[in-house]
Amino acid sequence: MSTPGKPRVVVCGTSFGRVYLRAVHADPAVELAGVLSKGSTASQQYAAAYDVPCYQDPGELPDDIDIACVAVRAGVAGGSGAELSQRLMARGIHVLQEHLLHPDELAACLSTAQQHGVRYRLNAFYPHVDAIRRFLAAAEILRRRQRPLFVDAVAGVQVLYPLVDVIGRAVGSLRPWRFAEASAPPPALAALAHNPGPYTHLHGVIGATPVSLRVQNQIHPADADNHALLLHRLSLAFEAGVLTLADTHGPVLWSPRMHSERDDTGRLIMEGPGTERLEVPGTEPLGEGTGPTFRHVFDTVWPDAVRTALGELRADIADKGRSTAAGQWALTVTGIWHDLTARLGQPELIHPPTPEPMDLPKLFTAETAQEGHHT
Repeated sequence: MSTPGKPRVVVCGTSFGRVYLRAVHADPAVELAGVLSKGSTASQQYAAAYDVPCYQDPGELPDDIDIACVAVRAGVAGGSGAELSQRLMARGIHVLQEHLLHPDELAACLSTAQQHGVRYRLNAFYPHVDAIRRFLAAAEILRRRQRPLFVDAVAGVQVLYPLVDVIGRAVGSLRPWRFAEASAPPPALAALAHNPGPYTHLHGVIGATPVSLRVQNQIHPADADNHALLLHRLSLAFEAGVLTLADTHGPVLWSPRMHSERDDTGRLIMEGPGTERLEVPGTEPLGEGTGPTFRHVFDTVWPDAVRTALGELRADIADKGRSTAAGQWALTVTGIWHDLTARLGQPELIHPPTPEPMDLPKLFTAETAQEGHHT
């Protein structure tokens, strides 16, 4: 039975859509009203687990559906997610769609939303992850006092799109932007390495801020969601210090700039009056000092990010101006991402084995304790 006053939400897709299902089901502000999929046994089982209908075509949806979360690959990834979003919007349903989209697909979705008087939001997802929101909040506090000087960023190509979005938010703007051609290491250096370096380096500007970008442009063709050495790592430099997102899921670190005045002899003043700034830690976490477990990421952090994005769409529904601004932002992010992928070229196809897990903290503690025992 539906709950009066709550938007009724259908989730489309049950691969990454499982995260959306968990998020919508646990969101007290909305009501999960169904699953839309191709009707696989797995999809029917997920729908049954949440006690909602499983639909196989947008035409089957009842007229009281308010919002659709489309977690179906779009054309740029070999799927039909963009077309599905447009069919849903033609029925008067607001759409939150998981990235990635080609610029032409995004423009078509935004046009369809305008035509049918509904709201459409492209979800870059990772900007809504807890640690990244903490990073962005700290960046905003810094920006109110100082101009960002430089961005150093690393990502796997699978998550390059949201990295562009996060950089724009961190520096406060996407424009002006431009990137140079990717640069390869000199052959003489490459010849010294026991294996080719995994990262491609690009220099550019986003939001008038210089950017140094390294991308692992490698994909396992049968396992594209795995095998990135890391997802995102991002450092933002200010006169006062460097703000770092150590990993997509944290921790967020603040490293104040080390500075000591000189005395009349030219020596650094390391003690005494006027050296109070030396009392602060060289690096300290903002919030949690470690990242969450990967299980906690899947169970809680990612669904929380979806709920945040869904809240953004609901705010767009109430304020068309917000929706217009979000659409323009998404178009610019998509344009930058498209430019970058063209400069990077086709990803290198790799076939690495499953990475061997290693409990380094445990090993480090055991081996250093052993060394201490022998000394």
